[in-house]
Amino acid sequence: MSRARVARRIAAGAAFGGGGIGVLGAAAVGLLLAEVQLAKRSVGGDSSRPPGADGLYGRAVADVHAPVRLALLGDSTAAGQGVRRAGQTPGALIAQGLAAVAERPVALRNVALPGAQSDDLDRQVSLLLAHPSSVPDVCVIMIGANDVTHRIAPTTSVRHLSAAVRRLRTAGAEVVVGTCPDLGSVEQVYQPLRWLARRVSRQLAAAQTIGVVEQGGRTVSLGDLLGPEFTANPRELFGPDNYHPSAEGYATAAMAILPTVCAALALWPEEERPDALRDEGFLPVARAAAAAAAEGGTEVTAAMPTGPRGPWALLKRRRRRRIETPEQESVRGTAGAAGAGAGAAGAA
Repeated sequence: MSRARVARRIAAGAAFGGGGIGVLGAAAVGLLLAEVQLAKRSVGGDSSRPPGADGLYGRAVADVHAPVRLALLGDSTAAGQGVRRAGQTPGALIAQGLAAVAERPVALRNVALPGAQSDDLDRQVSLLLAHPSSVPDVCVIMIGANDVTHRIAPTTSVRHLSAAVRRLRTAGAEVVVGTCPDLGSVEQVYQPLRWLARRVSRQLAAAQTIGVVEQGGRTVSLGDLLGPEFTANPRELFGPDNYHPSAEGYATAAMAILPTVCAALALWPEEERPDALRDEGFLPVARAAAAAAAEGGTEVTAAMPTGPRGPWALLKRRRRRRIETPEQESVRGTAGAAGAGAGAAGAA
């Protein structure tokens, strides 16, 4: 069965209360459980609290414009588990990039919880909507990995995510979801668990996309943690626990999500029409979801409510912009000043 058909079945089950869809025969369970225990010895183990990054970004224009309200929800990836500095977390990086593009300050609030599964989104959304006067302008959700590792039924996962997106959209917030990452790209996960993790992760990501788009949100595929550079450089893009991203990995994620966040707020300079040179186009939502799940950094958004094969969506591959951490900006600024000083000395 194609990934598009599986994703559509999962999304339909989520919408109408169906059960989970099995992906394994019982004969394989014992072997896979042994592989899981082996993988647990090699990955994880980082129990430190993610650095707090809430606050105002782009203070230079704080007195001129009201801030854009940005919220992050989800699991440890959204929270920034695995890095030590607030400026290295995905929330801070996206806020910093959004402030630069919008030329307005950005007020960040992160309610993501390490270890969270999709059923925790209801609590997180309630925190954000507790005060109607402070409803976010845009929300970024990163969720799904813990649902896979805890063997949560994909229909259940998608049902909780769709409900969260619906509540946020009803409140007036734009929503961008970074779909389930490809757990088959974790270096310390071996075959056949690697194959299974990749298959289940991508099926869930595709089903998440259908559920989110049908509720009026946008998705960005995290895939193998957002691009072929992760597969090529896993030791650079994983953190010390071999599971959560490093600072460079989070920067890669933020670069992929930022254009879609800006587009949701009508701030991105690219047109919404598809670019055939980048294989963009209008597709039935299930086909768009399956295509996005196979390629990190791909955006899917609603296009037409009905079509010959159900709702249609626009598949986009937006150009990324490099996001620098405050430390990188400081280094670049110091280098520039040193170069200018050397040039002045030479002129003297």
